[in-house]
Amino acid sequence: QVQFVESGGGLVQPGGSLRLSCAASGFTFSGYPINWYRQSPGKQRELVAIVSNTGYSTNYADSVKGRFAISRDNAKNTVYLQMNSLKPEDTGVYYCSAVILEGTEWNPYRGQGTQVTVSS
Repeated sequence: QVQFVESGGGLVQPGGSLRLSCAASGFTFSGYPINWYRQSPGKQRELVAIVSNTGYSTNYADSVKGRFAISRDNAKNTVYLQMNSLKPEDTGVYYCSAVILEGTEWNPYRGQGTQVTVSS
């Protein structure tokens, strides 16, 4: 079945960096765009970044432009989120997700999330 497993989160000081990974399985990975979004306490869920199925096209939330970079390795069925110049407001649980065509239905999937805490 479709599965996403995120990793790489942790505690980092402001200005620091983290690299998140998302390993996917159970579907034709190279056929779908993948996105990262985050959920912070008291805030609405925010779509952080999205990468096209080929990896050639990316888009970012204004709040992370110039600091985050999304990429993918279709040979490894993995998506990455490089996060630099981290700020306390980047704190949250980060999820990778996609909407997958199964038969005639489009179904959303996400992983269990990885916690990112930016604090001194």
